[in-house]
Amino acid sequence: MQAVLVAEAASANPEIALLLERCGRQPVVVSESVFRAVADADTPQGLAAEFEIPKPQLVKGDSVFLEAVQDPGNVGAILRSAAALGLKSAFLDRACADPWSPKVLRAAMGGHFGLSIRQVSELGEAADAFAGKLVCTVSRAGQPLGAVDLSGQVGWIFGSEGRGVSEALQSRATARVSIPVAGQVESLNVAAAAAICFYEKLNRPAARS
Repeated sequence: MQAVLVAEAASANPEIALLLERCGRQPVVVSESVFRAVADADTPQGLAAEFEIPKPQLVKGDSVFLEAVQDPGNVGAILRSAAALGLKSAFLDRACADPWSPKVLRAAMGGHFGLSIRQVSELGEAADAFAGKLVCTVSRAGQPLGAVDLSGQVGWIFGSEGRGVSEALQSRATARVSIPVAGQVESLNVAAAAAICFYEKLNRPAARS
């Protein structure tokens, strides 16, 4: 953490005071106008911090691979679910929304601090280097999620909101899965699908080995 800014009106907020005490940093108190110029939000909460983007680490465990997921809200939601449901790393190609952009950071709600996040030029190469099985989601004609072997390390592959996972990445997958939906809905939002898949792996006893 490089610096902490607090808006003057929020400096007496007990919740913010507790957070500052926990992080052990002396904040810089600024006027409301200065804080609004710095904070990238319509209704800032009065607390902002500057961080150095951490270098990604090679860690063992489940991972998620994102191909051309362009909506920052979806990218952030996927990272949030990944961190909350036990994944260790995330790989994003250059067509994805920037994982360190303000909108993604807000949507992830701290998920960045629980993951090793890496942007790569060749997602296929990153997938090939993954030590576990690769599972990609397709909107139809895949195996039911509940029938797929999820033991060991799993690398989940999710594609763009419009086109899904490319054939090149699908061909690398051990399994292609589909999540059954009711009614006339064609498919799930990619962030919702990711959360369901992560939860399925975390809570399946046979997959924990």
